[in-house]
Amino acid sequence: MSPGISVAELYRAAAERLQLEWVAGRAGGDKRLTSDTVQKPSLALIGHLNFVHPNRVQVLGCAEMDYLRKLSPQALRQAIDHLYSTELAAVVVANGEAVPPELIDAAERTATPLFTTPEPSPNLMRVLSHLMSQALAPSTMLHGVFMEVAGLGVLITGDPAVGKSELALELVSRGHRLVADDAVDIYAVSPDTLEGRCPPLLQDFMEVRGLGVVNVRRLFGETAVKQRKNLKLIINLTPAERWEEVDRLDMHAEGRVILGVEVPEVRIPVAVGRNLAVLVEVAVRNHILKLRGFNSADEFAERQRAAIAAAESDGQED
Repeated sequence: MSPGISVAELYRAAAERLQLEWVAGRAGGDKRLTSDTVQKPSLALIGHLNFVHPNRVQVLGCAEMDYLRKLSPQALRQAIDHLYSTELAAVVVANGEAVPPELIDAAERTATPLFTTPEPSPNLMRVLSHLMSQALAPSTMLHGVFMEVAGLGVLITGDPAVGKSELALELVSRGHRLVADDAVDIYAVSPDTLEGRCPPLLQDFMEVRGLGVVNVRRLFGETAVKQRKNLKLIINLTPAERWEEVDRLDMHAEGRVILGVEVPEVRIPVAVGRNLAVLVEVAVRNHILKLRGFNSADEFAERQRAAIAAAESDGQED
């Protein structure tokens, strides 16, 4: 999946948080952002255009607006023409600064979105950069059901008709939360963090064989769904007939590499009479314990070794 975000999408995501007002250049709302870098084009205003990269958001703060206010009308138009001579994605005037009519005219002429905000430019740039880095992160789509179980992001995978959606419905009824059913968008939001998001078309919905499509939010309430969650564990449902001989004392989690990040994966055999919801809950809680440094198998093995050593010691004394 190719990452990306349009200027209009960025505006919708940040408008309320940053109190953005779209002043001019609405025709350019479909422009695509290709970088999460937000610039202050101070040098571009005096003609150094090599410092302005195309398809990026440019922020005009107090220093830039003070400079523009000191210019003559002709120099002001020339500075603004310098700025808009490159293929800008958008321009944001920060700090509640008044926008010169020449800036509005240039935005309309070049179809470049122009926004204003009362936010200070450092905070504005930090928030915009974060939002764009989230949207531009490398991504892929995986098949499965993505849940928040005991506060942990869990992707439930397995063959078709193995019972993933039915298991997810049982987990929701037990107080856990659904993120996405059938398909989940995975984003590498940092070098070691994957974030799972529900595709907009599937938000709140789940398909269950025999029941059809159900709206989980309407059935179970607002707390039953979640839009996104970091992926921390994969649980693969495996038919019992394909279950191999394994070490029953220590079910070591395998690992699956997704977008360069390794995610622990455990397998749970599916058979008639097994309570999969309970098994998933225990698998998640056991994984959380391991993250905290507690390993039940190691504790049991240590107790076993201590018992054997004690028995051998008693035998030698006899």
